[in-house]
Amino acid sequence: MLDAGIGATPGRTVHRRIGRCAAAILGAVDRIIVTPSGPLSGTVRAGGAKNSVLKLMAACLLAEGRHVLTNVPRISDVDIMAEVLEAMGASVTRGERPDELVVITPAELVPEAPYELVEKMRASVVVLGPLLTRCGWARVSMPGGDDFGPRPIDMHLRALEAMGAEFTSSHGNVEGRVESSVGGSPRLVGNRVVLEYPSHTGTDNVLMAAVLAKGATVIENAAREPEVRDLADFLNAMGAKIIGAGTSRIEVEGVDRLEPTPHAVIPDRLVVATFLVAAGLTGGDVTVEDGRPEHMDMMLRKLTTTGMEITFEPDGLRASAAGVGRLHSTDVATLPYPGFATDYKPLFVTLLTVTEGVGIVTENLFFGRFRYVEELRRMGAEIRTEGHHAVVRGVGRLSGAPVRAFDVRAGAALVLAGLVADGETVISDAHHIDRGYEDLDGKLVSLGADVVRA
Repeated sequence: MLDAGIGATPGRTVHRRIGRCAAAILGAVDRIIVTPSGPLSGTVRAGGAKNSVLKLMAACLLAEGRHVLTNVPRISDVDIMAEVLEAMGASVTRGERPDELVVITPAELVPEAPYELVEKMRASVVVLGPLLTRCGWARVSMPGGDDFGPRPIDMHLRALEAMGAEFTSSHGNVEGRVESSVGGSPRLVGNRVVLEYPSHTGTDNVLMAAVLAKGATVIENAAREPEVRDLADFLNAMGAKIIGAGTSRIEVEGVDRLEPTPHAVIPDRLVVATFLVAAGLTGGDVTVEDGRPEHMDMMLRKLTTTGMEITFEPDGLRASAAGVGRLHSTDVATLPYPGFATDYKPLFVTLLTVTEGVGIVTENLFFGRFRYVEELRRMGAEIRTEGHHAVVRGVGRLSGAPVRAFDVRAGAALVLAGLVADGETVISDAHHIDRGYEDLDGKLVSLGADVVRA
């Protein structure tokens, strides 16, 4: 079981899941309280990307042996994925460094992902591709995750069917078997796969399945996110043959075997964006030392449009709204990468609530991802939703209120809203925030915010 969770100190490990359960019984850890404290300033580090490390952990199933990942954030989604891997026979522990994760993959896996784990986190469906290509069959429960509309995995299944897998479903499980045989053993066969939509998770699943398939696989309309490229870099270092990751066409030549190799997770651009927005909201000046501007061009462009100054300096990516007065509204529309990411949207909507003018935010990717808007309205925001649009009229200042985090990014956005809300803002269900942020409250405090755990 993965050790060294919240409250861990050198030489002492604390099991995060047990700690969380005990805290929940006491009602002590599920709330974050925010009061305004003026402009934020200073330097902060984002840490490793949640949307990359979970796929890298799944990729460790592809090769027997000891894998070492670094720059791994201490977040609850990593703990859940660790439990998923352990259910299959792998061992997952923290290494000697706080940001180090060690995955030991056995020669024989149990290719089943149980419901009680998969339903907690949608990203765990990415074990399907690695299990099929290495074991020849897999049983995975239908995925759960954040509550913002249906995201079926049919596209994953059709892509893997094109490579020789056959699927059946019953009692909430999907079972896949590889019918094609190479040398007497079941093995997927490379093919041309055209994704209906550039799904990040779908691309990852097919990519990991293809690296051990027989022959060549071409993934058309592939997702282009930096996290996809990070996964491909890891697989290539393990011995895979992948070209084109980061573009809409990825080519994979299957190999017979992969070997473990160390790998550092890329920084989390969504956490970077959170601190940049915090600077804009508070009229502050914040530098994110591991921010990579090439990973978030559209977000930086939109922040600049509001009047913020964004610069890349030796110390990192710097966002300043100091001395510029009230920021200006702008319009945004979510699109697949390199467009404006849907995960940025709750953060940006929160920024617009206090800007000057009216901004229109359009959600093109997921149905129902405006639930947090009602919480912002409780804080005095003027937001009107019409279908997949939100019209935001800036009010200059919000009002503290009890609110609820419905998912990881919405929860973080409500914390940021509390920074510019008169009085006290209490965010309940803060465990959602811990899915994707390592010590968000502590890092904001380091920048001068007044944020505490209940």
